[in-house]
Amino acid sequence: MTPRIRKLVGTIILLVVIAVYCLLAMAAAVILQVNEANKTIELIYYVTAGLLWVLPAGLIIKWMQKS
Repeated sequence: MTPRIRKLVGTIILLVVIAVYCLLAMAAAVILQVNEANKTIELIYYVTAGLLWVLPAGLIIKWMQKS
């Protein structure tokens, strides 16, 4: 696979992963009723959920950069 095609495929996968992750994080917040919890718990959830997508994104970007 050429680097150009790998970057195209990686970009598409990255967009799909982020979209699905956002929906799952939102659904988890609704199921766990985060808005009714303590404000500290709510802050911890949203900070964690907001940063957790970086792990799969980093792996995808690492794969895209391979020669």
